[in-house]
Amino acid sequence: MDLNRLYRASDALYKHRDALQDHLFAQAQSIFGFGETITLYDLTNTYFEGVAAGVSKARRGHSKDGLAKECSDCPLVTLAMALDGSGFPRRAQVFAGNASEPATPKDMLSGLGASSGATVVMDAGIATEANLTWLRAQGNHCVVVSRLRERQFDPALATEVQSAGAVTIKIQRVLDEQGHALLYCHSPAREQKDRAIDAAKSAGFEAVLAKLQAGLSKPRGTIDVAKIMERLGRAKQRFARAAQHYQVEVTNDDTGTQVRAITWSKRIKPGSAAMHPGVYCLRKTLVELDNATLWRTYTMLTNLESVFRSLKTDLGLRPVFHQIDRRVEGHLFISVLAYHFVHTLRLQLKAKGIADSWETLRETLATQQRVTATLALWNLLPEAALAAEREAESVA
Repeated sequence: MDLNRLYRASDALYKHRDALQDHLFAQAQSIFGFGETITLYDLTNTYFEGVAAGVSKARRGHSKDGLAKECSDCPLVTLAMALDGSGFPRRAQVFAGNASEPATPKDMLSGLGASSGATVVMDAGIATEANLTWLRAQGNHCVVVSRLRERQFDPALATEVQSAGAVTIKIQRVLDEQGHALLYCHSPAREQKDRAIDAAKSAGFEAVLAKLQAGLSKPRGTIDVAKIMERLGRAKQRFARAAQHYQVEVTNDDTGTQVRAITWSKRIKPGSAAMHPGVYCLRKTLVELDNATLWRTYTMLTNLESVFRSLKTDLGLRPVFHQIDRRVEGHLFISVLAYHFVHTLRLQLKAKGIADSWETLRETLATQQRVTATLALWNLLPEAALAAEREAESVA
């Protein structure tokens, strides 16, 4: 089959994308019998090979891929997906590579047909106050990571929840002024990560301060106030996470133009990540549910992250080689259709106790062979007839 036939098939599939998405989701509901109560929403992007000059949605922006340096300036295209809590895609839409995340939910989530009171789970970058207000106006509830800078956590007021990996998560519930539930969650693994980051940032900031202080005693050291303050400003910007906990004092001479000494002291800022390592805050508009249910609802967002990884690594989403708009969007849509197949297969296997990744399943299936044997019976008939005749004679 030549490429042109494949491209024409892609055009035909993409032309009927809305009907196909609705049909496949309805089929998944019928097969697995799940109800639509939770919608997961997030975005990812992939990059083009080439300049993609003829693609209207190819734009340079922030890549979510962690691409290698040679691809860091490649034009991008964005894929937004809304999934049911079961993990099946409900809707997929292509946006420009520099699309603003907060501007996309209305286009994607309008008209999904979700029942009133459905819960939408999304990341902090999308959950602006305007979007949260719009969702509430639609009769939806939402679970997001709170943008609150002030953290609080009292282990004595927290309840414990077991994660899927048998890790104990402690959760403290607080109601904000709007009556929303704020869940301050403490994770041991996250605490270890936060402490390591804070230690590295603090060490880096103190090393800069020590270098500036040591330079003051050198015969040709930089002691000009303006230059010292400029370097200090760059250090605070580079190590912002750590710098907020330091009180730095610069002592000048009588003329006010030369620096005599640089001293500093560290005091952890109340409510910061360093004060409560391992703590993050979830915001939920539905307060009736218990802490464990609310926390597990949010962790479903990790399912969507695994979907994006599967699309990119297993199903050929990246990179994009096409240079025509409809072919670009058709390429992304075919990857979404492929995920429907993969997720259906994996759910059926999981019900039988097989929870392997798609990569592992492909390796296993690659070892399987189907053999068809065909017997030419007409060649055997004369000999069979002769044997039957001999048997009949012996019986007689």
